[in-house]
Amino acid sequence: MLFHSTRGKDKDKTFQEVLMQGLASDGGLFMPNYWPVVDLEHLKNCNTFIDVAKHIVPLFTDSSFNRNDVEDMLDNTWHDFAEKNLIKIFEINETTSVLELFHGPTAAFKDFGLQLAAAFFNKTLETENKTAIVFGATSGDTGSAAIDACKQFKSIKSFILIPEGNMSEIQRKQMTTVDKSNVFPILADATFDDCQDIVKEGFKQRSFLKNDQYLLAVNSINWVRIIGQICYYFYAALKFNKLSQPLNFSVPTGNFGNVFACYSASKMGLPLSKIIVAVNSNDILYRFFKENDYSKRDVTETISPSMDISVASNFERLLYDFYLDRNSKVCSDIYSNFPKTAININEDVWQKSDELFLSHSVDDNTTYATMKYFKNEFNYIIDPHTAVAAEAVLKLNHTLSDKTLILSTAHPAKFPDALKKSNILMEDMPKRLTDVINKKEIAKKISTSDNSIYEYIRSNN
Repeated sequence: MLFHSTRGKDKDKTFQEVLMQGLASDGGLFMPNYWPVVDLEHLKNCNTFIDVAKHIVPLFTDSSFNRNDVEDMLDNTWHDFAEKNLIKIFEINETTSVLELFHGPTAAFKDFGLQLAAAFFNKTLETENKTAIVFGATSGDTGSAAIDACKQFKSIKSFILIPEGNMSEIQRKQMTTVDKSNVFPILADATFDDCQDIVKEGFKQRSFLKNDQYLLAVNSINWVRIIGQICYYFYAALKFNKLSQPLNFSVPTGNFGNVFACYSASKMGLPLSKIIVAVNSNDILYRFFKENDYSKRDVTETISPSMDISVASNFERLLYDFYLDRNSKVCSDIYSNFPKTAININEDVWQKSDELFLSHSVDDNTTYATMKYFKNEFNYIIDPHTAVAAEAVLKLNHTLSDKTLILSTAHPAKFPDALKKSNILMEDMPKRLTDVINKKEIAKKISTSDNSIYEYIRSNN
């Protein structure tokens, strides 16, 4: 299995090259040269998430790693989960259930992809006797999951930009209270999009790196994160119905990585009915699926901050694979003018959307109402992101056949203000979250108006 860019110029890459490079040199995103087929009969005999991962992960890694070595590594990759099976499924009614993906150490679904990425990072660095810098920006959960996944590896230093905005205190403190010599949370006086631009520029200039040192991408542009998420779609379907019937998945999304992982799983053989692309009022994805309008607009702060984006990075992968039939030239041409020019694809091609996708946009007032509804009707507490996906199911349920899993991507206790405004009392707070509240914050405040952030990284590298 080799990999190539959605824009065509960066190609014939091994898994390890894709892992360590992150973004393609031509600005595109890496894709596998073909979709490997999962042996569903084999998976039906699997008992654990690790068993499933041992079948799926090596399908992508054989260009760089021996299968036995990968399987041995996977035995110890996912750690500190509160749930033995890593996931849990809660039945709402006879047609709808919630897939809980928040039982990892940072109480968010991103633990799955980032713990896998960190394990492969470390394996590569040990083999090559090198070190690496993790440099990223976070709108909520990515930063804490990246820090937690990488902090155990001395060869990796993590520098995470924390923008001004409305992430919860718990989300922030999960990053700013980590007292490790290789962890550097940075409080930036900028928006998330501004921080993303700083990270992108850092990846271009690389002025703060030592000679022969890696700069690692931990957001969902890194293909390895997608692999980790593909695993839980297969495992959830195995747990839910032994992969016997197609399922709908309602996915709360910002950067589109979680949706694209579901799409990837379907290309690999997962029985799938519909993917519901659930977004908040930052609705670039909803506008595309409803109106064929993928145009960048200003970001609005919402109570579901991990979804507050103006552009969904992973959408390029779907456009390339699903709509453009892997035509890298057309994809490159489209993105050479975006976001200055909106993406509007051929109407006949865009009609393909209905084969697989539904979408819905949910504002804050409706999000609060949905949280209240689930507590009152089902005695079940959901966070604001999960509520967006749940509301999408409530609105679109009449169009759905087959059963539906709503992805719960973060523990509700991470959002106490939203719970309070919804008049919801959470009595059972996970210890891994309550522990951070009273810890001292040790993050560095740095201006984004000059090169201070790059200088800070250099001085601590």
